[in-house]
Amino acid sequence: MLAKWIASVSVAALVAGAASVGAQEAPIEIAAAVPQFSPRADSGAEQQTEFRTLDEDTQDLKKQVLDLNRDLFLLEEELLFPSNTQTAVFVSMDVGEFFGLDSVELKIDDKVVANYLYTERESEALIKGGVQRLFIGNLKAGEHELVAVFTGQGPHTRDYRRGASLMFEKGIGPKYIELTISDRQTKQQPEFLVKEWE
Repeated sequence: MLAKWIASVSVAALVAGAASVGAQEAPIEIAAAVPQFSPRADSGAEQQTEFRTLDEDTQDLKKQVLDLNRDLFLLEEELLFPSNTQTAVFVSMDVGEFFGLDSVELKIDDKVVANYLYTERESEALIKGGVQRLFIGNLKAGEHELVAVFTGQGPHTRDYRRGASLMFEKGIGPKYIELTISDRQTKQQPEFLVKEWE
């Protein structure tokens, strides 16, 4: 009986010892598996330099894309509207006390080529001296008729619809025409003019 008890105690001691040895070794293995990082003093400076370089590269790429886009736009205009057939019509306003521009309809040779509805901000930009390109297209050489119809609010906030026309000769080379809305102080009325640029 005593021999059995000694044998069972020694087996229990062996099992407990093995368990304690396993328990001690496990943390050592886990600790060995975790990588140790030692922060470098200059890593933050390196990252800032890399971000700065990346930002400069991005800005440079944006500039190149904008330059390429501009060049492509100019090339497209040259291909679509060659200078020998090109005709452009611009809109401008002078003062604007007697007329608030709402829309312009443009006809060339009795065909509607442009119809533009203005926002309040666009009208204000024209009054401040802005010039809008209303139409660009190709016309063959010869005589053409341009008719512009302006709608908006005239004196005393009345609805106003007026037209202006021009017969012009299209030769070789580009043709530029300006539609000008100005105030006629003597008559307290707006005046609509169509003129060719030389």
